[in-house]
Amino acid sequence: MRTKSIGKKKINIVTLGCSKNVYDSEVLMSQLKANGKEVVHEDKGDIVVINTCGFIDNAKEESINTILEYVEAKNRGEVEKVFVTGCLSERYKPDLIKEIPDVDQYFGTRDLPVLLKHLGADYKHELVGERLTTTPRHYAYLKISEGCDRPCSFCAIPLMRGGHTSTPIEKLVSETQKLAKKGTKELILIAQDLTYYGLDIYKKRALGDLLKELVKVEGVEWIRLHYAFPSGFPEDVLDIIREEPKVCNYIDIPLQHINSDLLKSMKRGTTHEKTDALLAKFREKVPDMAIRTTLIVGYPGETEERFQEMKEWVREQKFDRLGCFTYSHEENTTAYVLEDDIPQEVKEARVEEIMELQSQISWEKNQEKIGKIFKCVFDRKEGNYFIGRTEYDSPDVDNTVLVSADSTYISIGEFAEVKITSAEEFDLYGELV
Repeated sequence: MRTKSIGKKKINIVTLGCSKNVYDSEVLMSQLKANGKEVVHEDKGDIVVINTCGFIDNAKEESINTILEYVEAKNRGEVEKVFVTGCLSERYKPDLIKEIPDVDQYFGTRDLPVLLKHLGADYKHELVGERLTTTPRHYAYLKISEGCDRPCSFCAIPLMRGGHTSTPIEKLVSETQKLAKKGTKELILIAQDLTYYGLDIYKKRALGDLLKELVKVEGVEWIRLHYAFPSGFPEDVLDIIREEPKVCNYIDIPLQHINSDLLKSMKRGTTHEKTDALLAKFREKVPDMAIRTTLIVGYPGETEERFQEMKEWVREQKFDRLGCFTYSHEENTTAYVLEDDIPQEVKEARVEEIMELQSQISWEKNQEKIGKIFKCVFDRKEGNYFIGRTEYDSPDVDNTVLVSADSTYISIGEFAEVKITSAEEFDLYGELV
């Protein structure tokens, strides 16, 4: 029996981790398709490429389990080749080769041309900015820079992604124009650090300049900002958020902690007082802004007193959206020399305390929305409900708006005005107006 030629193999891309990995997988898929390859995302294929995450213990465990799962499938003859790329592979390649030798090849985060070569494809420079999007048609991620120059003691991202490199404004505008022609209406700006954008190529923080150009792209209705670092935040961006209807009144700014001593140990370049002043500036300049943040509990030296300081601060600040994670003791980070002195069960109990508090804050804020009308975009239909979001909510991580499908039809990807009729901790219920 004749086997299929290499050109006829179906290539399955499996994506783990954050939205930056989603973006990278989309670029890889676009390159493969342009080379005439049959490519699928998280489906069945003859060749599997696993785009891994190596950020914290849970992510590493998921990546390793996924690799092992596909290696076993290879050994059973269900797939022919398994390739591994992404952050875990960048960070632990020698260890992975030793521990899981049945993988055909490991690649780092910046090895796209080499990976393509192993897949029988050529890297096409003319395709820069082209992606085969895996998100719903109406929204897409736009990665505006790669890598990070921040010295945060707990973070391994610079080890996996390298130093900060901004993508020029004209390339990002061109990419956005291509996305808009394909039906993208919501653009989610991502990077390891949005606020550093432009320093390397324009010698100044240029996020505001980028936004001014992106809002000119016809078809894009919402632009959302994710992963803004608090230290050195460019305040002109706040004026643009307030004045430009296309830029959502929303910002994701990971603050990590509030105790000044821990912030110093974390090398965050800020203090409790400076953080409060920045948040006050946000609310002064954009009173209607939804602020999302993420916090770390259980960092070395987080006494009960320091934890209570953070808990009281969360109660005072009343963030619109908040995520909380346990500290992960990562080798080769500067915090690794510290004693990981908080037991795991204490870390997890502290996460529960913060999230229980945030649940109550979210419930109270959502009650205030009852009777009000919001512009919503609808992402999908589940059961008897169309599931949408306000401009204050990012996909997959924030609140949703549910509208009954019993007597209403809403096209997926379309915007609609919704009057909120009831609310829970993280869900709003409404009807079209």
